[in-house]
Amino acid sequence: MNAIVTSSFTSSLARCLRFPLVLLLLSASTVVFAEAQALKPFKDELFAYPGILSAEKGDVYRVVDYREMRDINERDAVPERRVRPQYTSTAVRSMQQDLALKLDAGTLRHVAVGKTEGAAIIVLYLHGQGGSRKQGVDDFTFGGNFNRLKNLMANNNGLYLSPDFTDFGDKGAGQVAALIGYYAERSPGAKIFVACGSMGGALCWKLAGRPDTGNRIDGLVLLGSLWDENFFTSPAFKRRVPVFFGQGSKDPVFPVENQETFFRSILAKSKAYPTRFVRFETGTHGTPIRMTDWRETLNWMLSRSK
Repeated sequence: MNAIVTSSFTSSLARCLRFPLVLLLLSASTVVFAEAQALKPFKDELFAYPGILSAEKGDVYRVVDYREMRDINERDAVPERRVRPQYTSTAVRSMQQDLALKLDAGTLRHVAVGKTEGAAIIVLYLHGQGGSRKQGVDDFTFGGNFNRLKNLMANNNGLYLSPDFTDFGDKGAGQVAALIGYYAERSPGAKIFVACGSMGGALCWKLAGRPDTGNRIDGLVLLGSLWDENFFTSPAFKRRVPVFFGQGSKDPVFPVENQETFFRSILAKSKAYPTRFVRFETGTHGTPIRMTDWRETLNWMLSRSK
């Protein structure tokens, strides 16, 4: 039946394309579809970058004004533990589920927020050393930024996933790959973006290098994380998958200079590669998780992913 429908559609389209008006309508519908991919606003005025100290053409590289007294002490009711109420909307919890996916290697616990089937966009957050699936769905820490991400997905027919995993090696990457595959089958048209905090970045790079996920994911978000030269031989790099870097200038774990050098090497190896770097001046290790503008970043990736 599908073959007959496809054949009929192709024949009809060929007849229609003889007319300029139809061409114009088709062009307009394409623009509408592209615009529909942009995520709708959610508390944008509260989560916008507080100030841009410098920027390179096209916002490829930006230095953001970050101040601990303003961006933690004034933003949080209890510094680093509980953000002020105006930064969150906890109604999204009604769309949140703590689930378990049975794999050959065992059961993978994960939290899902939004549409587990038929999603238009899927975002995963992979925590760093000492974290768990709970970190990525905490409404009140990191300045409410995870709550914003949850609401962005819930309000845009999306799905947000925050999983546990065994380690930051091949086993952990295999578990996350299985999770991606499971939900991708249930939302075959969804764009898939993977965000990695700190040591979780090791999994981002491993997923980029796997034949299955490297050919499936549509963007990587590295937050206070590490670099991997193997990325240049990965399926994701060959597909020109967008990569975003957020890094504090005073990160004591992964020095900003090393991540900036890797970012520049991506641009050097592939002209106009879709990558961006946001440096949070005076920020430390957890600053990018708190301060990254999720809506701006994901909308940029949606506009650049194929």
